[in-house]
Amino acid sequence: MIVELVLRLAGAGVLAFAAYKVGETLGGPYNRYVYVLVLSGIALGLLLTPWVTTRPFVWIRRRIRQIPAQHLLAGTIGLVIGLIIAALLALPLSRLPDPWAWILPLIGTIFFAYLGTAVMVMRRKDLLNIISPRLYREGPLREDKYVLLDTSVIIDGRIADISQTGFISGEMLVPRFVLNELQHIADSSDALRRNRGRRGLDMLNRLQKESVVPIRITDMDVEDYREVDDKLIMLAKQLRCPIITNDYNLNRVAELQGV
Repeated sequence: MIVELVLRLAGAGVLAFAAYKVGETLGGPYNRYVYVLVLSGIALGLLLTPWVTTRPFVWIRRRIRQIPAQHLLAGTIGLVIGLIIAALLALPLSRLPDPWAWILPLIGTIFFAYLGTAVMVMRRKDLLNIISPRLYREGPLREDKYVLLDTSVIIDGRIADISQTGFISGEMLVPRFVLNELQHIADSSDALRRNRGRRGLDMLNRLQKESVVPIRITDMDVEDYREVDDKLIMLAKQLRCPIITNDYNLNRVAELQGV
């Protein structure tokens, strides 16, 4: 990625400058090794910068996507309540003699932040009932708000007739990587594969024009996986929605992973 390359170069520049300053400050015999220090700083910057910048961010983002919205809402409310309680207790505790004046408020902040988050997540159903009784009675968000279509079911074509019956509830999503796979098949040098790919594109066009169920091409992607099937399964887990497929192997693998 361009962003990662820029960060690597920036990290290399910062560490090279820091290494030069260290060698310059130490002086004496270290002046002879200043170039070695600079080169070491550049190497460390190029190698380590992504691991302290983009990689943790990607991991956190992936984890957040897998957490249900109800958990996030309850956890955030609990965290705020815990921090408010900790702040109120910190005022009298700060008048204690050192080192308790800063140790106890710190411990209190960590404790009440964790306690508030844990309690609210565990009692999230009660919280949802208080915030919106109607939503609670209707249950959590329906898992069929979306359904993902894979390449095989689009090429098969029967999905167009099924969508007219009202059997499918929820918006049909076709990820961009599935559309790209269809285009790749349609451009194949093999006549059979080319015909299947073109039939899939025609069927997708028909679905967009005639389907009773809304259908949308989405740019949602799972960057950590390269295979289309793996991307579909992980995206279905993130959205908590089913996959419509004719692929037996994909069906079995998805079942094993809870989709």
